Amino acid sequence: MLFLLRNHRKALLVFTTNQFISNNKNLNPMKIFNLSRTVFVLGFVMSVVIACSDDDDADPDPTPVANDVQLKDNSTLGKILTDKDGKTLYFFSKDANGNSACSGNCEVNWPVFAVTDLSKLKIDGDLTASDFANITRADGKPQTTYKGWPLYYFANDAAAGEVKGENVGGIWFVAKTDYTVMLANTQLVGNDGKSYKPDLTEGTGETQFFVDGMGRTLYAFARDSSGINNWTTNDPVKDATWPIYVADEVKGIPTGVDKALFSTIDVFGKKQLTYKGWPLYYFGPDEMKRGMTKGVSVPRPGVWPIVNKDSPNAPK
Repeated sequence: MLFLLRNHRKALLVFTTNQFISNNKNLNPMKIFNLSRTVFVLGFVMSVVIACSDDDDADPDPTPVANDVQLKDNSTLGKILTDKDGKTLYFFSKDANGNSACSGNCEVNWPVFAVTDLSKLKIDGDLTASDFANITRADGKPQTTYKGWPLYYFANDAAAGEVKGENVGGIWFVAKTDYTVMLANTQLVGNDGKSYKPDLTEGTGETQFFVDGMGRTLYAFARDSSGINNWTTNDPVKDATWPIYVADEVKGIPTGVDKALFSTIDVFGKKQLTYKGWPLYYFGPDEMKRGMTKGVSVPRPGVWPIVNKDSPNAPK
């Protein structure tokens, strides 16, 4: 009788009674029977002992640990950012300058998302670690940002995958990787240091306007016409004052903004984004910093206005 013990990882225990008997033909038959029975019992006991030992030693398959930030598919919004439990993360348009403008009751409804030790941040493979950072809020607590946007939850999202916070108040939007344009709500401050209202007269008042996915202000040129850039000359010095916003294609757009109103034009071999026919630019002295609006006063208000949903169509 041959006893082969499990998994091929333990020693092979073999009792070959036939061989033993053939070598000891003069043994009493009763002794041979008793020997065979003893060998069988011993083999069975050994197999049980080793099997139990195997079970004790075997490492169970580890449960996968979800990443701190994940990319999840949403049937309406495309790929969205969530936490490790699949809870949706959001941007706040009033945070265009990179600081959180949400506290008190706002924070109750929009709890902050924070990974205290970013050196241990785990993210999905399609995300880039350098796009994440931490800021210190006014209350001294940390908050994690993505591409400069502080990240939040929405208290009314009860289950993973819910996006009830999308476009709430026209100022809260699901966090995504591919925004070609986002919305900012803030006070306009020109290059002259003066504050401007939405109608570009002097005074205080919050204005909503378009920024790129990194929160950098976009402008139009009053002397352009529909689909025609009348500023850019392909002179690096002149063009650096009002660089064009290059976008090879129109990707993510905030809910509530008509994506069909965006297009691109060819400008010296580059694709410049347009809205309602207006070519879109940055202002050089904004230094590509988020939340800066210096261009609204140059050379006087109205020549290089901010652009928003209410901007008129560019003239033909």
